Amino acid sequence: MADKRQRIDKILAHMGFGTRKEIKKLMKTGVVKVNGESVNNPGHHVYPDRDVIEVNGQPVVYREYIYLMMNKPPGVLSATEDRLEEVVVDLLEPEHASFDPFPVGRLDKDTEGLLLLTNDGKLSHHLLSPKKHVPKTYYAVIQGKVTEADAEAFQQGVTLDDGYHTLPGELKILTSGPRSEVELTIFEGKFHQVKRMFQAVGKKVVYLKRISMGPIRLDPELELGEYRELTDEEVALLKGTANTET
Repeated sequence: MADKRQRIDKILAHMGFGTRKEIKKLMKTGVVKVNGESVNNPGHHVYPDRDVIEVNGQPVVYREYIYLMMNKPPGVLSATEDRLEEVVVDLLEPEHASFDPFPVGRLDKDTEGLLLLTNDGKLSHHLLSPKKHVPKTYYAVIQGKVTEADAEAFQQGVTLDDGYHTLPGELKILTSGPRSEVELTIFEGKFHQVKRMFQAVGKKVVYLKRISMGPIRLDPELELGEYRELTDEEVALLKGTANTET
């Protein structure tokens, strides 16, 4: 927590100034100051919210958490590490990666769109809690004609291939034909849920993109693979969603 004493090297590493080893070398040069005094001991403890920390004369503004919105590209795993495949945190700049953020929930490898990343475990837990029923909306292209009968079925919840009966979903048909375009809002996050829901009504998802999660909509300015920090207003909206009792 920011109001507790922490090692200066840990704080500087957290803020993206390098590895602990690099920071140890940096501190030997005398460029790190705490409350105007040079500090060369990496184990020196400070209060990040009270003490004035400077590196090369520039103040270090400490923050504990980071909140990011990414337009996840297809082919990238919603994970923090994988031995063989590229993961979403590989797309982050060092200044953001230093916070060790993780994806809030998952998108399938071939699914694109809105993915939130944070190191705020409490917020992530609340957003993913089945009790919260946080809505997630997807745009999908479906092989086959999607009908009002499908919308009614989703409204009742459908039974997946493992026997699980989903919560009601809200299906909006944008176009209907050999290939249909839809928006689907679900309130839980079972494995491959959108694909399996359409499978339950005899249809196949050929393209899937998440466009919103709770009160946060994907920024249309973000190209695939791009991301940005959430605004203070967006963070407040997310925290409001998480704190809502259901």
